[in-house]
Amino acid sequence: RAPGAGDRADHVLDEIECVLHEGRQLILWHGSPTAGRVVLCGGGAMGGLLGPGEGFFHQLGVALATDHDIATIRVSYRVPNELAMCTADLVAAGMLAEQTGASSFVTVGHSFGGAVAIGAAIEPSPIAESVVGVVTLATQSAGCEEAALLAGRPLMLVHGTHDQILPAWSSEIVNEMAGGHGTVHLLPGAGHVLREHGASDWLRDNVTPWIVEQLSAR
Repeated sequence: RAPGAGDRADHVLDEIECVLHEGRQLILWHGSPTAGRVVLCGGGAMGGLLGPGEGFFHQLGVALATDHDIATIRVSYRVPNELAMCTADLVAAGMLAEQTGASSFVTVGHSFGGAVAIGAAIEPSPIAESVVGVVTLATQSAGCEEAALLAGRPLMLVHGTHDQILPAWSSEIVNEMAGGHGTVHLLPGAGHVLREHGASDWLRDNVTPWIVEQLSAR
């Protein structure tokens, strides 16, 4: 659990182990197991389940489940840094949710996970057409070359101006690859993990409502 994540009494968090080809996958599922609206979160090249900021993926899951009846699934990778397999991991979590009632998704990815989030929305799969929005956080540009296949679906790109691992222009390049229809948010002074200069609060106050808006529109 993320320090200071602010769990609430009515929040439900389940840990699920899935057996897939080439390994086992752990997912953390916030909210109702039969939710119709679901957010799928993927971490960076080393995996992980907390996300950037001060455990943003956990905070997101708590807030969406308790305030909006939206489920959030935080996905571990069977083989971190293998783009095709990690994208399949995110898709597999979405397919599991689809079996219990999910009909619309937003994908979210940090760093390497930005390419995973875009891939899950554009690669042929049972859930791709149900992805109604994509959020990338300090994304890499590698693996996003086919972002134009989002075909105008809402795209939010967030990047710190002081990211020393993946410079902010990585998000701008990905937006160009997508045809320029996305919205790029540059956070002054923030680094790759998006903690500095109020970046964690910015994520909570801006990314969360954006996700709710996309899923509510669907």
